[in-house]
Amino acid sequence: MNTIAKLFLVAAVAASTLAAVSLLGRRTEPTPVERGRYLVHTTGCNDCHTPWHMGPQGPEPDMSRLLSGHPADFELAPLPPASPGWMMHAAPTNTAWAGPWGVSFTANLTPDKATGLGTWTVDEFVAAIRTGRHQGRGRQILPPMPAPAYAQMTDADLQAMFAYLQTIPAIANKVPEPLPPQ
Repeated sequence: MNTIAKLFLVAAVAASTLAAVSLLGRRTEPTPVERGRYLVHTTGCNDCHTPWHMGPQGPEPDMSRLLSGHPADFELAPLPPASPGWMMHAAPTNTAWAGPWGVSFTANLTPDKATGLGTWTVDEFVAAIRTGRHQGRGRQILPPMPAPAYAQMTDADLQAMFAYLQTIPAIANKVPEPLPPQ
């Protein structure tokens, strides 16, 4: 290796070492809200709690109604008859599901005080996920909510998700109560 090549190599190593050292002084852990945002957007919460609409490329989440649950003004079509080979049916909004349990509607996860999580405490949110019951003590949370899988998350992760949900825009949307099986 010639002298110039050695100098470039030394300069490159020195620059990368300085960059690494300067990073050591920075915060590398995300804040709870940042962690919560990451978890909410990677664990599928938007898939069901954000109503879908037809976009230019086909069905997509309507981000103007981020995590607001089943639209209160959406009228469901009559349910198709139960048929072998089908376990459940979903509304075109992807926010209402029908199956042997009846009809379930996805909850409003925004911090709206009247219709969302705005009056919930972090303990109620964690308890809801852990117990599979509304606010940890109410009615059962119905399919297709994967509460048993989410119940395996750490308290810190669930608390972070709640912290993030408290920062999104509040959307007034009264989700219907579940309907019993027919």
